[in-house]
Amino acid sequence: MFRQSLVISVVLLTQLTTPNDNGVSIGHIHLLSADPDAQKKIWVEAFGAQVTKTGTLELLRLPGVYVVINRAQPTAGSAGSTVDHIGLSVKDLNGIKAKLAAMNIGVQGTFAAMPDGVRVELLEEQRQTLPVVMHHIHLSSQQSEVLRRWYVKAFGTTFNGNEINFQTAAGTAAPAPTRGRATDHIGFEVRNLEAFVKGLQGSGVTIEAPYRDMPNLGLKVAFIVDPVGTRIELTEGLAGK
Repeated sequence: MFRQSLVISVVLLTQLTTPNDNGVSIGHIHLLSADPDAQKKIWVEAFGAQVTKTGTLELLRLPGVYVVINRAQPTAGSAGSTVDHIGLSVKDLNGIKAKLAAMNIGVQGTFAAMPDGVRVELLEEQRQTLPVVMHHIHLSSQQSEVLRRWYVKAFGTTFNGNEINFQTAAGTAAPAPTRGRATDHIGFEVRNLEAFVKGLQGSGVTIEAPYRDMPNLGLKVAFIVDPVGTRIELTEGLAGK
């Protein structure tokens, strides 16, 4: 399988990372769960996420990313979709495994068997100072290099602090679009979002939901779709929540 990354350099902060030259940083991962409280318990107690809010929206904050969980029965887990998994970098893998085991969550190889079929990869980095930080989003498609070039054109060549990995899917079946799956969409925080969306629209990017101000959330948002069906929410105002 062919795999490439958009590498994201610079030290992780306790919130989102510094935007790249295009004003973009990885913002959030949006999950669907039949039991949001059970899913939330793992992120808080095992991974150390802090609960915060923007307007009426609850966020789970980890260094480098926010996690949002909505109550809904996902159509399937993240495996088999274009967002195969997300990766976390952990300082003490055995310690994290022990916390997960106490909640009856097993780790097979490097992957935690999370509820709803959410795939989370755990990568140990003993040199990091924080217990858990965001590491990568793993995208799977039958044309990984084409997809990588699309992301470079849309968002810029690097992000600061994380990676987006591109891997060619095995087999003949194309990975499914993310809508309705356990990992329903990924999010990017964007500076000057309205102008950014106009630029994407002018370059032919599929706009699923246009730019709009959401005062009840304290955010400006838009949704786009990548060429393989990954839903992407663009936000302005998430940083610092």
